[in-house]
Amino acid sequence: MSLQKEELEYLSKKIGRQPNDVERHIVAAEWSEHCSYKSSKKHLKMLPNKGTRVIHEKGYDSGVLDVGDGYVVTVHIESHNHPSAVEPYGGAATGVGGVIRDILSAGTRPIALLDGLRFGDIKKDTHARWLFKNAVTGIADYGNCLGIPTVGGEVEFDECYSNYALVDVASVGFGKKENLIKNHAKAGDVVVLMGGSTGRDGIGGAQFASDSLETEDRSAVQIPDPFIEKLIIEATLEARNQGLIKAIKDLGGGGLSCAISETADAMGVGIELDVNNVHTREPNMKPAEIMTSESQERMLVITDKSKLPRLQKICKKFRVTCSVIGTVTGDKIMKVKESKTVLASMPAEVVANAPLLDRPSKQPSYLKELQNKKQPSSPKDLSKTILQLLSSPNIASKIWVYGQYDHEVGIRTVVKPGSDAAVLRLDNGKYLSVKIDGNPKHCYLDPKNGAMGCFEEACRNVICTGATPIGMVDHLQFGNPENPEIFWTFLESLKGITEFCKYFEIPCVGGKVSLYNETPHGPIKPTPLIGVLGLIDKNPLKPQKIDSGDILIMVGRTKDELGGSEYYEHIHGFIGGVAPKINLAESKNNMESVLSIIQNHDVKAAHDCAKGGLAIAISEIAMTSKIGCQISLDNTSDQKLDPAKLLFSESHSRYLLVVEKNNTKVVLSKLQKFKVPHSQIGVFGGNDMVFSFNKKPIAKVRVDKAHENWFNSLRDLVLHA
Repeated sequence: MSLQKEELEYLSKKIGRQPNDVERHIVAAEWSEHCSYKSSKKHLKMLPNKGTRVIHEKGYDSGVLDVGDGYVVTVHIESHNHPSAVEPYGGAATGVGGVIRDILSAGTRPIALLDGLRFGDIKKDTHARWLFKNAVTGIADYGNCLGIPTVGGEVEFDECYSNYALVDVASVGFGKKENLIKNHAKAGDVVVLMGGSTGRDGIGGAQFASDSLETEDRSAVQIPDPFIEKLIIEATLEARNQGLIKAIKDLGGGGLSCAISETADAMGVGIELDVNNVHTREPNMKPAEIMTSESQERMLVITDKSKLPRLQKICKKFRVTCSVIGTVTGDKIMKVKESKTVLASMPAEVVANAPLLDRPSKQPSYLKELQNKKQPSSPKDLSKTILQLLSSPNIASKIWVYGQYDHEVGIRTVVKPGSDAAVLRLDNGKYLSVKIDGNPKHCYLDPKNGAMGCFEEACRNVICTGATPIGMVDHLQFGNPENPEIFWTFLESLKGITEFCKYFEIPCVGGKVSLYNETPHGPIKPTPLIGVLGLIDKNPLKPQKIDSGDILIMVGRTKDELGGSEYYEHIHGFIGGVAPKINLAESKNNMESVLSIIQNHDVKAAHDCAKGGLAIAISEIAMTSKIGCQISLDNTSDQKLDPAKLLFSESHSRYLLVVEKNNTKVVLSKLQKFKVPHSQIGVFGGNDMVFSFNKKPIAKVRVDKAHENWFNSLRDLVLHA
């Protein structure tokens, strides 16, 4: 919990003296990697964050997008990786609580949650299984208690997460533009701490999350209380409605140290607080403990003196404890007192802005070796291979996970989990489509194209509901940035995301960088996670039952790029090869053509091709409607590929469109006008999925057997292993 020698010298120079013990604790929390982004901040500036819908206000912890008619949506993404690896139930639950308060701090009501989860190999690793089960329960219990639906997410298992967990939580909010809290303050305003009491849980949590996980430091894990969180939501929104909040910030990483310094710095004011006025739940807490505790369910609110009694009355109504802990000053100084004794006095700008680092980077030596490895030969029994892939924990149905979440509470959920993306009903008659996606297997082999692929997959999923992407958030998760090879993968991923953002004019409205994700076993694979929001003006494409005689059309082309595919790793245990690449022009043309056809209501269903390739995407459509299909692979690629590659390549920019027979010519004609690669590849009917190549059957799988493998395998593995 100490500062580096160089940082201590920098701080001493900035404040003109040696900092005392309390000041060192405060600055150590704020200058931790977790809070300061000192390794990544200068590089994050390359991301485009402006757009016609983007609303910027100082001090916001969430992105804000204008969705028309006087309404806005807010979005933010966070992680609780280290805490979840130590105590998965509490770690995952408090991750949900924190991101919800980020949404609340803009003055909007949280309306949806999404979670991205990653663990070790649960087939072999009982500890990974334990982490998985408890993290899911923690997310479910917290979100369900609040009445906020968990509408989507993703789950992945990989040996690189052994003895570890990635728990990413995204939240979406909604509200009226006129009700947004525009953070401002002036000298004489009062600073109020409302919510849960401050304890010793979570002390040093920011520093704990800013180093490799070596020990199970349970004192750094916060304790969740969703019932207090629910009361805070309602009290905050009522205070907002009455115009009682001038500025507000969630107490997250770094606790009061970060909330006070960042709030003062963002608004160009000073804040003076008295630690004796902070309501605590444990006796004899030291000032440094109070300042760096990360106890949950706390909000910092600034109001003026005349409105304070009304704010206190609302807190009393909702049984939310509130304490007046300080005042706003005009000197831009963060001052901490204990009664009349000054414990810390430093410029807020200095505390809130750590000296940024210029980390060296170097291309990893493993890349060329992996990309040039000899590819495995094709299996003889492709029918068996399809069934094996459907049973893979990374592809199998995640009903065991989202079945524990209440995804319909709040009556906004129009398209539920299990589809390409979730769709939420907005009050202005429009719909919001949301999806998060990641693919560490691809990113390990090719960080730049892998990250772009994650971005495009999230876009494809949103497109398949009929939505136009309007904004994105990213969560960039890597190992130790002090390792030049790891930092290179971070920079490459960031370049890929930036390139995609600019080409598609999709602004980045928020995100998170999480580094030092490693254990004594080694670092995680590069794991950027992308969340995309899409807007639908009228009617979303809801999943429809497919009937016998319906036609299947594929948009896009399959390529010889199976590196990082689930087929290579799950079937062959092979890590290597060439990962899929994005052709931006092709990607955009395919996306725009599919979106136009969906918005014109020309298709019954749309589905993207992703993990597991064409075989799995087709199987998912067939299993959902419990109907067979006859598929020809003859026109799915411009390259000469063997059947296994055609079935299991995870090439990007591919979509499957289900069309009624009498509407097929119309859709094919439109695709031809768009000049995108496409082909009619099959027809639905019967009880079997039959795949043919060169007009000869190469695989045949009964739909009910496929569904049984896909539906039960993950659940059985978790519950009965």
